[in-house]
Amino acid sequence: MLFHFRLLRVLPLLLSLLAGCALAEHTSNWAVLVSTSRFWFNYRHLANVLSLYRTVKRLGIPDSQIILMLPDDMACNPRNAFPGTVYSNADRAVDLYGDNIEVDYRGYEVTVENFIRLLTDRLDEDVPRSKRLGSDAGSNVLVYMTGHGGDQFLKFQDSEEIGAWDLADAFGQMWEKKRYHELLFMIDTCQANTMYTHFYSPNIIATGSSELDQSSYSHHADSDVGVAVIDRWTYYVLEFLETQVTSANSKATLGDLFDSYDETKIHSQPGVRWDLFPGGEQEGRLRTVVDFFGNVQNVDVENANASDPGSLKEDLVEIARLVEKWRKRDLDLAARKGPVSENNTQTDSPSQILQSKNVVPIRMAGEPTWEKRLVGASVLGACAAIWFAGSILGRSSV
Repeated sequence: MLFHFRLLRVLPLLLSLLAGCALAEHTSNWAVLVSTSRFWFNYRHLANVLSLYRTVKRLGIPDSQIILMLPDDMACNPRNAFPGTVYSNADRAVDLYGDNIEVDYRGYEVTVENFIRLLTDRLDEDVPRSKRLGSDAGSNVLVYMTGHGGDQFLKFQDSEEIGAWDLADAFGQMWEKKRYHELLFMIDTCQANTMYTHFYSPNIIATGSSELDQSSYSHHADSDVGVAVIDRWTYYVLEFLETQVTSANSKATLGDLFDSYDETKIHSQPGVRWDLFPGGEQEGRLRTVVDFFGNVQNVDVENANASDPGSLKEDLVEIARLVEKWRKRDLDLAARKGPVSENNTQTDSPSQILQSKNVVPIRMAGEPTWEKRLVGASVLGACAAIWFAGSILGRSSV
C-alpha cells in the first residue's frame, strides 16, 4: 500500500510536467502548397510545388494533411515530350508526378477566394474533408507559394491577384480561430519579400526569394522539355533538404537552412522575418526543419487544471478514490477475521465470519489480484508518462 501513497504524492508533479510539455510542442503538421501560374511556359512553378510536395511526403506528412493546389496539369499538356511526367531537373532522374499524387484543387479551382476560404475555414458545408485544412491550435503549418508577383501582390492564373494585406488578414483569422500553433511561410516569386511585410499575427516565421525591385530567376532549362524546369531559390532550398534533412529525425534547424542561402547562386537577396516569433531570431533559428516539413505523432495532453467530465485530472482522482476504497476494504476484511488465540487459531471460522457479515467470498492469495493489476497499471502508466515527458524535454534541449 505504500506504493499507492507515493503515487498519489507524485501525481500533481507529473501532471504539471506533462501539461508544460504539451504547451511547448505541436501535435500535428499540415502543408499548403500552391502554384498560382497557368500555361506551359510556367512549367517551373508547378515543378517547384511538386518538389516540395515530394519532400514533405518523404519526411512523413501524409496526403490527408497536405493541400496541393495546381492550376494547370503540365503532365497532360500536349506540348509535354514526356506525357504523364513532371521533372525539376534536366537529368530527369525523378518523376515528380508519378502515380502517388493527390491534387486537392486543380485548374480553375485555384483562385484567391478558395485559397483564403481554405486558410480561414470558411468553406461551404458540402466541401469534402480532402479539400479542407484541418489544422488546430496544436498544428504547425507550412505554407509555400510560387508564381508571378510584384510589390505586395501575387498573381493567380494571370486573372486576379492576392495582396500582402489579404494574406496578412487571412493568417490573422487563422490565429484568432486557433488554426495553427506555429506557421512557416515560404514564397518564391519576383519581389517575394514584400508579401510578408504586413504580417501581424504571432508565431510566424516568413522567408522569400527576393527583395523589393528584384526578380526571382529560373535555375536551368531542359532542352527536351523546352522550358525552365525549376526556380533558383526553390532549387537550392531543395538541395539543402535533400542533402541535410535525410530523415524525419534530422536535427537540422531553420537557422541552418536560412544560412545556406547563397546570393551568388540565387541571383537575388532572400529574406527572413523573425520578429513575430516568440523569442525572435534567437529562438526561431533553433526550430528544426522537420518541425514544419516533417510529421509528429505526439499525444495531446490536456491542461492539468482541467476538471471537466472525462478529463485526465478527473480520471486520476477516480483512480485515487478506488485505491483508497480497496485499501479500506482490505483493512475491514482483516479486522473481521477476529482475534487470534495463543495457538494461532482463529476463534471463528472464515465461513462463520462471512455468513454473519454477509460478505461475498473472494480469493485472497498474499496480495489481492485486483491490487496487483492496479499497481501494475499504475506503474506502466506512470513510466510511460515519465518516458514521454523525458523524450519531449530531450527534444526541447537540442
